Amino acid sequence: MNEFKRFEDRLAGLTESLSPSGRRRLSAELAKRLRQSQQRRVMAQKAPDGTPYAPRQQQSARKKTGRVKRKMFAKLITSRFLHIRASPEQASMEFYGGKSPKIASVHQFGLSEETRKDGKKIDYPARPLLG
Repeated sequence: MNEFKRFEDRLAGLTESLSPSGRRRLSAELAKRLRQSQQRRVMAQKAPDGTPYAPRQQQSARKKTGRVKRKMFAKLITSRFLHIRASPEQASMEFYGGKSPKIASVHQFGLSEETRKDGKKIDYPARPLLG
């Protein structure tokens, strides 16, 4: 614990010596690297703790048989939908645009969602995208 306090004090001293624009650039770079690491992890279909995502549900007999083999969230984790914000004080990452925040929250927390076609509720297992 004491080691972290020393590290935190040293880091605070370094960031205070930077100008506000320098701190903003630093937080933007940190946010970009964080987004890249999250994208790699999601493309590997793994939760933040390293466990694999729950597999997709089987398709119904009316539709196609078998399972969908395409990786989940391939488009959702692109920089088009996963935005970063940086300021001298903080860096943040959020899902942005259209339905992507809602889709991400349903999968992040394992909520249930109504389908468009028939109004049935589908329970989604938790597949944490950020963490």
